[in-house]
Amino acid sequence: MDMNITTPALLFPAISLLLLAYTNRFLTLGQLIRQLAADTREDRRLIARQIPGLKRRITQIRFMQTFAVISFLLCALSMLAIFADYNGLGKALFGASITTLTLSLVLSLFEVLISTQALSVVVEDLEERTPPAD
Repeated sequence: MDMNITTPALLFPAISLLLLAYTNRFLTLGQLIRQLAADTREDRRLIARQIPGLKRRITQIRFMQTFAVISFLLCALSMLAIFADYNGLGKALFGASITTLTLSLVLSLFEVLISTQALSVVVEDLEERTPPAD
């Protein structure tokens, strides 16, 4: 089965949007960390409980972005190979592109799980500080 150049080209918009979403997550996380560092009124015990999750999320997002960029590059190389009439190489590069994109998405799922754990810490703190309703 021959693959034409439009097959890998279909991934370009998806990967671009994914990179944009990852960048937004990173910027939001950076803003949260700066806010926690600047807010001296915040409960230091709560911040201490959040730090390990924040560190894991930074690492996770870095790997998510790395694999998404590698996927983008492999996709571009796949198109170049197909354009140069190296269909076998183009297929292999496209397969590698989809594999790295899948890995990026799985890492994204883990980052979401870490993020929800961090929110649970904040909710627990709110429950402790809020008096029970009558």
